[in-house]
Amino acid sequence: MNLTKYILAAAFSFSAVVANAQEDSWAEWGPTNTSTNAGFIVRAGYTIGGTMPLPIPAEIRSINEFSPKGGATVGLDCYKMFSKRWGISAGWHFFYEGFHTSANVKNYKMSITMDGNTMGGYFTGCDVTNTDAWGMTIPVLATFRLSPRWNVSLGPYFTTYFKSSFEGEVYDNPDGVGYLRVDTPTGEKINMDRNNPATYDFKEHMRPWAGGIELAFDWKAMKHLNVFGSVDWGLSDAIEPDFDAVAFKMYPIYATFGVAYRY
Repeated sequence: MNLTKYILAAAFSFSAVVANAQEDSWAEWGPTNTSTNAGFIVRAGYTIGGTMPLPIPAEIRSINEFSPKGGATVGLDCYKMFSKRWGISAGWHFFYEGFHTSANVKNYKMSITMDGNTMGGYFTGCDVTNTDAWGMTIPVLATFRLSPRWNVSLGPYFTTYFKSSFEGEVYDNPDGVGYLRVDTPTGEKINMDRNNPATYDFKEHMRPWAGGIELAFDWKAMKHLNVFGSVDWGLSDAIEPDFDAVAFKMYPIYATFGVAYRY
């Protein structure tokens, strides 16, 4: 009986120590300004991703190359914790992002320029695309603290573009097939090859804004230093809806990884 009492007393003592240490840990890794449970975070990160159709349309038969150009993000987030676990944040993130891709397509509706003439129709062959975008994103996120050092955040974002481009060229694929059917899938056939590719440039038809959902995490590496990652999943078409040279919607989907200083 005495041994049982000692074991129970030791267990209760250990539990109290663990609970007290955990509370100390929450306070240690909590908001820097504990008097208001608020503060701000300066971020810098590397961005990768692309602007792409989802789901992949049947006209895209194979992807030869998908090569994010990389990009950069710098920004400022303000946050407010309402309890030990729940809070909210809003920010201003300035970015550059871009990607390069090459795909074999068949009956791919598009508008191209060749030998100074612009024509629309259905292209079969190899399509090479490059995009670039500079802009600002405003995320408004709900934040949940999984543990003293881990935060996860989710919410909507709005992006405005200062400048964006969507351009490329088309020519024959590795099998030597490259042609445009003018206006209809059975229209006049115009052959083309990589020695004289046709080009396209849709920058005048890029939408100046975008909206979507952001999922982010923060890990508190040190008292003021965070390591973070985020995914911005666009829910709006990157191209103006009245521009019918592209037959399907294109969505900007980009991920960012970096470091942040927490005040």
